[in-house]
Amino acid sequence: MKSMTRKTTAMAASAVAGALLLRTAVPYFPPGTIHVAVVDPGVGTRRRALLVETDSAFLIGPDNGVLSLAAPTRAVRRVRDLSRSRYRRQPVSRTFHGRDVFAPVAAHLAAGVPARLLGRDVEGMVRLHPPVARRRGRTLTGEVLWVDRFGNLITNVAVADLAAGGFRGRDVSVTIADRAAPLRRAYGSMPPGKVLALINSSGLLEIAVNQGSAAAALGVGAGTPLRVQRR
Repeated sequence: MKSMTRKTTAMAASAVAGALLLRTAVPYFPPGTIHVAVVDPGVGTRRRALLVETDSAFLIGPDNGVLSLAAPTRAVRRVRDLSRSRYRRQPVSRTFHGRDVFAPVAAHLAAGVPARLLGRDVEGMVRLHPPVARRRGRTLTGEVLWVDRFGNLITNVAVADLAAGGFRGRDVSVTIADRAAPLRRAYGSMPPGKVLALINSSGLLEIAVNQGSAAAALGVGAGTPLRVQRR
């Protein structure tokens, strides 16, 4: 199946966050679950509306990459364009496709309308390719992918990256914005107001402040580089 690429640097941080959250959530739902994900700066433009059928789920949303991380190429069975679906709500607003396109199609699919009737088959979809962590010797470099609603900084350094490089325990130092963030097991492992790094529930390195906002404390956001080193 063909795919189109849109670099993370050209995407809004919110679309990257949505794609990561969707990828994290999908495995926890029963097979065949219908997921609607709407992070849509391009609403009302010529961007397509998609129904992506994978081997475990149905994903509905805009064709801007938000569905792509939850739909690896090997798992995609079909992609359908919903842009002119007869199951849309009429009239279709140019600013609210979540209400007028995505939700009605999802409701009809849940009610038993066959997926083949909801839109025409197409090839490919816009795919996000978030930057990956890089290891050189005793140093691993990465960056902040997004900031959650608590001000935690979610990075592209995965637990597998740390394990592959032998980065573990208190012998690891994390540096971001010229501040040290000791690697700990839980938020409460540091006193309130102190910066720390930990592995979050998605298996990604996260920079946090116990009972505070790391984004506010450090004055940083998406795209900020960080460095992980073995002592």
